[in-house]
Amino acid sequence: MRPLHPKPQAFPLDMLAVNRSSPEHLSRQLYHGLVAIIRNRTLAPGSELPSTRALAAELGLGRNTIVSAYDQLVTEGYLANRRGARPVIVDLPEGPREAFAEAPPVPLRRPSRRGEELLSQPCHHGRPGHVAFHPGMPDATSFPFGVWGRLVARRASHGGETLFGTYDVTGHPALKEAIAGYLYSARGVRCRPGQIVVTTGAQAAFDLLARLLLDPGDTVWMEEPGYYGAKAAFTVAGAKIRPIPVDQERGWRLEHDPEPKVSESKKWEPVFGERSCSNKGSDTPDFSPRLVYVTPACQHPLGITMRMEERLRLLDIAETANAWVIEDDFDGEYRFQGRPVPAIQSMDRSGRVIYVGTFAKLLFPALRIGFMVLPVELAGRIVNAISTTGQFAPLLLQAALADFITEGHMSRHLKRMRRIYAQRRQLFREIVLERLRDEITLSPAEAGIQVVGYLKEGIDDIEVSRAAARRAINVSPLSKYFQNTAPTQGLVLGYAACDAAQMREGVERLAVAIRETLG
Repeated sequence: MRPLHPKPQAFPLDMLAVNRSSPEHLSRQLYHGLVAIIRNRTLAPGSELPSTRALAAELGLGRNTIVSAYDQLVTEGYLANRRGARPVIVDLPEGPREAFAEAPPVPLRRPSRRGEELLSQPCHHGRPGHVAFHPGMPDATSFPFGVWGRLVARRASHGGETLFGTYDVTGHPALKEAIAGYLYSARGVRCRPGQIVVTTGAQAAFDLLARLLLDPGDTVWMEEPGYYGAKAAFTVAGAKIRPIPVDQERGWRLEHDPEPKVSESKKWEPVFGERSCSNKGSDTPDFSPRLVYVTPACQHPLGITMRMEERLRLLDIAETANAWVIEDDFDGEYRFQGRPVPAIQSMDRSGRVIYVGTFAKLLFPALRIGFMVLPVELAGRIVNAISTTGQFAPLLLQAALADFITEGHMSRHLKRMRRIYAQRRQLFREIVLERLRDEITLSPAEAGIQVVGYLKEGIDDIEVSRAAARRAINVSPLSKYFQNTAPTQGLVLGYAACDAAQMREGVERLAVAIRETLG
């Protein structure tokens, strides 16, 4: 804007107080004071500022400090320089000003409907130091950070340009090789490295898959109770959730078929993007799934394992409906009775099972590296979607993790942690039985690093979790895992990150929280 030439005004030196003990540089303090004078129109547009020498003398500052502040204001367009004359204030449009206390706030535009859905989803991330009894939290203090630090430093020193750009967005080749080998030996997963996509954790995989595979109105079958993070991703994508009831005694109740049933002659080969057309054009609601989500190795949150007959039944349902299956291998590595169960993906012959895993429980959650194993047709096109979403993990950490796996550090760490967690699991059960026998009944979970504690009738799990949080105890109410059916009252309790002393102290605090809830 063209500077004006108003009548001269006294310069408000009192608004330029500087604090010499502040960590903020003097020139930045001066800059902020001058911006306030200009934005609030304490001096009218076109007013001259004092010369740099005069202002330096008035404030007792060095002239270079004044010059630095003035130069920044000229660069940002607050001041206009004139040859041989002092700078003047530019006539700026009236923008937002600092609101007075009595002024009503200006209402902001609402987010989109999808944004409102995103903002309303549940979350549970805990707080530092509240390790008792955060569900799914591994013991980070037992992780070999010395070894890890050396591997990261080595890769940082000798990685070359390939680790410091946005290359290999589907995953570092060495890590994909290492994951493929590990999955085959540990979980029976059959895949080539090219089918593996490295993500920033399992939740990022669910979010991406929901957007890739679902249209608004599609039906998703998922477990009830079930993982609310996955449900959130499907809900925000516009899916309708149909529950698969799961309980400790009867397992996965898959007896209800997609309706109407697709005849044998109308089955399709799984082609990416093709839709099931079981009853298109009819007035009958289509309850057949577009996608089925399960946690078969260690059901989240109940900790039970899907039986073989249920696995075969699930694959038959998915093939009949031409549906995708997302197999979330939640805590599959931590099984305390027998060997880990092979993945459903190893039984898939039609290329519809997508296997999702993470290193959060194996190593530490802040690593933020997960992965998915895609059918060949989908894997060949995924790079475009990954590039669009930006959901790819740092290559430096991926390369270090590849070394951690191939040099045998992960297998040694996993073996050690299985032993530690088995001991802690037993100790935790004994302490709860001793102290909370009348309030909590622990489920006989077969796997996982957390356990469900069912509350006696009349105890509200949400109230207990709030009372526990006030005592620095981090538990998750079981009712939060129910969305479509009547919830069961209980607590999801993670024991893996707690030593014996933390367990005993945590259970004592939890007992006090329950007593407070009961009044």
